Amino acid sequence: MDKKVLVAMSGGVDSSVTALLIKQAGYECMGATMNLFQNEDIGISLEKTCCSAADIKDAESVCERIGIDFRVFNLQEKFKENVIDRFISAYENGATPNPCIDCNRYLKFGRLFERAQSLGFDCVATGHYARIEFNDETGRWNLKKSKDLRKDQTYVLYSMTQDMLSRTVLPLGSLTKDEVREIAAKNGFTNAKKAESQDICFVKGQSYADFIEFYTGKHYPPGDFIDTAGNVLGRHNGLIRYTIGQRKGLGISFGEPMYVYDKDPVTNTVTLARDDELFSKELDATDINLISVDEIKDGMRVNARSRYNQKEQPAIVTQTAPDSFHVIFDEPQRAFAGGQAVVLYDKDTVVGGGTII
Repeated sequence: MDKKVLVAMSGGVDSSVTALLIKQAGYECMGATMNLFQNEDIGISLEKTCCSAADIKDAESVCERIGIDFRVFNLQEKFKENVIDRFISAYENGATPNPCIDCNRYLKFGRLFERAQSLGFDCVATGHYARIEFNDETGRWNLKKSKDLRKDQTYVLYSMTQDMLSRTVLPLGSLTKDEVREIAAKNGFTNAKKAESQDICFVKGQSYADFIEFYTGKHYPPGDFIDTAGNVLGRHNGLIRYTIGQRKGLGISFGEPMYVYDKDPVTNTVTLARDDELFSKELDATDINLISVDEIKDGMRVNARSRYNQKEQPAIVTQTAPDSFHVIFDEPQRAFAGGQAVVLYDKDTVVGGGTII
């Protein structure tokens, strides 16, 4: 094969096996790790997160073992601008961000693509669990669910454009996680049993609010808890400490369970409501990206996910403008959160997605 592939490597088992499979497939390839931040800048110790010195060493050792070159790209400023600052701004403005989507959009399939192109590479390979296929009938690249549905990551990849999809290789899409670990063990990778990270990489070991206050040096003042009628119920400890649908950690008790319903940065109030008040059938999304179609016509039947771990729900989507759509679910859904992604599926194919407003 004459294509040159840059492999994005985090030091974990998934990207390590990706590099091996790319090499075995006959591609000319190189491993690359993105240096996204200094741990001391975000208030956590070196051993507690990906992108640490130990992770870079793990990625480099895999490259040495399989015989490919390895580089570290310093993308700290771009990560701060496109991921950390957006994360903080969302919380300050009452939204609930998804920084993993931003990292994929602006770093892994943005800046890394630029670096790959400048070095003469045709494609970028990552360890995501998803599949990419070309549809001859529509002439479009499709993003499809992984064979291992427990690990499927299409939700965080919905922002990939046709150009990105055409230049991306995802070799783990046809494998299960157990198969990946088995390949790593058979090839003597030291990270074959390495634990997976379940946290946002730059806030490990601390709450989101603690991270934001440490990083910005700001104090976010207390304000009023109110009900949906505007009655004051008590005092909250700062707007950034609450997310839509939250029940625990409110620091106030009622005669019945109460949940975060809304946050208003203008009045610095957090609205609480009963659980049954959190349900709605409709949402609007903006900043949309469509993959399997170039536009949504006449109301399209889809399955939709409004949170990463949510089970898909049947719905109808109507495109309301070039950069927005409206979703009506068959059944009421709980706690839509502005800033989160809603992703649309047609069976195992991603139709597209957008940011809930």
